[in-house]
Parts: sequence; structure tokens; C-alpha cells
Amino acid sequence: MLKIKNFATVKNLATPFWYYDMDLFRATVDEVAALAEEYGIMVHYSVKANYEKRLLAYICKRGLGVDCVSGNEVRYAIENGCRPENIVFAGVGKQDEELLYALKHKIGSFNCESIEELVLLEKLAAENSSIANVSVRINPEVDAHTHKFVTTGLEMDKFGIPKKSIDTVIELIRNSPHIHFKGLHFHIGSQITDVENVFTNECRSANSIVSHFEKNGIRVDNIDLGGGLGIDYYNPDSHRIPEFGLWFRTIKENLKHRPDQRIHVEPGRALVAQCASLISRAIFVKDGETKTFLILDAGMCDLIRPALYGAYHKIENLTSDSEELKLYDVVGPVCESADVFAVDRTLPTTVRGDIIAIRSTGAYGSVMSSGYNMRTPAFPVFSDDL
Repeated sequence: MLKIKNFATVKNLATPFWYYDMDLFRATVDEVAALAEEYGIMVHYSVKANYEKRLLAYICKRGLGVDCVSGNEVRYAIENGCRPENIVFAGVGKQDEELLYALKHKIGSFNCESIEELVLLEKLAAENSSIANVSVRINPEVDAHTHKFVTTGLEMDKFGIPKKSIDTVIELIRNSPHIHFKGLHFHIGSQITDVENVFTNECRSANSIVSHFEKNGIRVDNIDLGGGLGIDYYNPDSHRIPEFGLWFRTIKENLKHRPDQRIHVEPGRALVAQCASLISRAIFVKDGETKTFLILDAGMCDLIRPALYGAYHKIENLTSDSEELKLYDVVGPVCESADVFAVDRTLPTTVRGDIIAIRSTGAYGSVMSSGYNMRTPAFPVFSDDL
């Protein structure tokens, strides 16, 4: 069960809001920073997961870099204390002005995802008498064994450059004086829980591709394996911090690399998901013909993952003392049939006014929220402030 600091005060706050357990957040980041040093792996936090300033500031303070997928994320990271040389910039559709801003600030690497992007970056760098640090994202064709909407490493996905174009990329790098080739970038998907099997396969594919580049005279100084480490949405209290040690160990044991090559990873969800919960209040308990609906004041406009992916989140009643359990469809107030958090979920008998926690929402929660139906957005509440 979620433990909220000073709950007597918190339960009187307006809902919905995001509750951040800052002790858990810092413990997670600290563990990752220690493991990164132990294994010699550079970690770049994926800003798209959650860009709360407090979180980002602490991540950068602990020496981690960031992974951005838009020009605004690059700008935001720089403005909030991240060192430009620790920024990697990915994304399939970077616009000219985004590339120019990142060039001006001399970011660590552009993770280029197409031959067209490489050509454009060479042109922009030449016009501005600058050099672009570039890693090339190659599609490794590895199945991440995860949801189809968060799989990114197969041949039908929009991300990365296909293996068949590798020789074209090599020739382009040779003939692009304003591109400084730093290395190769891979990413196969998100919410990966089959850690040893999937990441071993990614390493093996990366080994082959790195070897091909170097046999053709292109030195690979950086190998970026992307992110994707999953979390336990079903038992968040049993697995508060994901298996970073297993992930890093799997990489070090299976990725062939020289002592002077730098390994990079880009976790997002795994760093922040478990540290936050969406706190809501029961508006009505409504008996239908065949269902009992628990209607909350939070909706898909706050947390869209269940509607978008069919994602599971553990749901808890924080105020009911009832020992009787009932089945509820947990829904929101939005005028859409998809505004459903859970179907046939077992909870203690719930009444109007009960406080409900939707767990593991620190990643892809607030950042994907909207103003649909002009509903008042959920606001952040930090345990440090209570």
C-alpha cells in the first residue's frame, strides 16, 4: 500500500494530483549513479518520461546526462542545468531550427535516424562553420518482447536506419567533413522485463554492426544501447527500484568493446515511474446493469496510458477500512468511452469521497496529459514539502 507522508494533511488537498516520493526517487538515481561508475557506463536520462524540474535538476547534479527527442527538450535541459556535452539528441523528425540550436550549444551527440538527416546536418554544419558530433542509429532488428506500441527495433518500425543502408552510411560519413562520427546508437523498445534474453540479443546485434563499421575503416568510439528497462507495475512495493544491476551486468558480459570505447544507455521510465502516484477521489459509485462503476475525478486527460496502450496500473483505496472486497470498473469523468483505468478490478468497498491511488505513474503520466474537456490538470505534490 502506498505510504504518503503527512497523510492527514494530504487527504484534504484538492484532487487529482501527482504525489512524488522524493526519497524513493533519490535512492533510485543514487543507485544508478553508483552502478554507472562501477560498470563504466554513461547514463542519459530520457527527458520525455518526466520533465519535472526537481527531478531533472537532481539527475544532472548526480552526473547523469540526458536523452532528448525534441529541440524544446534540448533547450529545457540546458536551461535547467544539464551540461550540453552530456546531451544526446534523438528523434526521427528533427527540424532545421532544432538542429541549429543544438549545433550552436555543442551538444554531445546527434543520434541521427536517417540518411536524409545526416545529409541535412552536414549541410547545416557547413553553412555555420561548425562540426556536428554524430552517432548513427541503426535498426538492430531485435524483438523487445514488449507491447507493439513501444517496440522500436524491428524492420517495420519508423525508427533508425535499416541494416541494408549501412554501407551507404559509411560512405556518407567518409565524405562529410563537418560531421564528427562518434559512434553507433541502438534502441529496441520500452518496458522490457525479459532483461537477460532481450538485452543479450541487442548486444549481439550491436557487436556485428560495430564490427562491420570498424572493418570498413570507421572507428566506433561510443556504443549507445538506448533504454527500455521495464518496471513492475503489478507489485510496485515489492520492486521499488528496477533491476539496473542485472541490466548493466548483462551489457558488460555480452557487449564486445575495447577499453577505450564508451558504453551509453538511456533509461527513462525505470528512473522515475515508481516514485509517483496519481491521487484521485471517488466522485460516485454507480451501479449499472452488469457493472459497478467507480467514477474518479482523474481521467484519461491526466493519465492516458490505460486508454492508449491498455496499460495496467495498480489501484489502491487509501481510506477505506472495509474488509469486504468488490469488483469495480474504475473510470474517469471524461466524455469518452475509452476513459477507463481498469475493468473488473478488486478493491475494498468504496464510497464517495474515498481517496484512490493509481500507482507507478511517474513516467509517461503528467508529460502525456492534456486539457481535454477543459478539466483542471493534476498538479505535483512533493514529499519533501509535507
